[in-house]
Amino acid sequence: FSMAKKGQQFQSYSEEFKLKAVMKYVNGNQSYRVVAEELGIRHCTQLKVWVKKWKSGEPFDVRSGVINPFKGRPRTKFKSVEEERDYLKAQVEYLKKQYPNLIKE
Repeated sequence: FSMAKKGQQFQSYSEEFKLKAVMKYVNGNQSYRVVAEELGIRHCTQLKVWVKKWKSGEPFDVRSGVINPFKGRPRTKFKSVEEERDYLKAQVEYLKKQYPNLIKE
């Protein structure tokens, strides 16, 4: 369910583009609007959202589906202890990547 009207084009930007935009804003001293205009981003609020997400360590666009390899039915049958360990390790690594500020030493 989305708020987009039928036929309305969603401008979609690549991860690299979003990161570039965020870096340009964060490292520069221009306003959101100026950076957005320079890069051809239709709405500067879009850039604001990306910067906010970047600062909080969230993935930029959940909608485009960062595919979570752990969605769906969890595998409970493992051929070996090693396999289970590797699976759990992968899960932890994945979560660390998705939520870098989850784990505070």
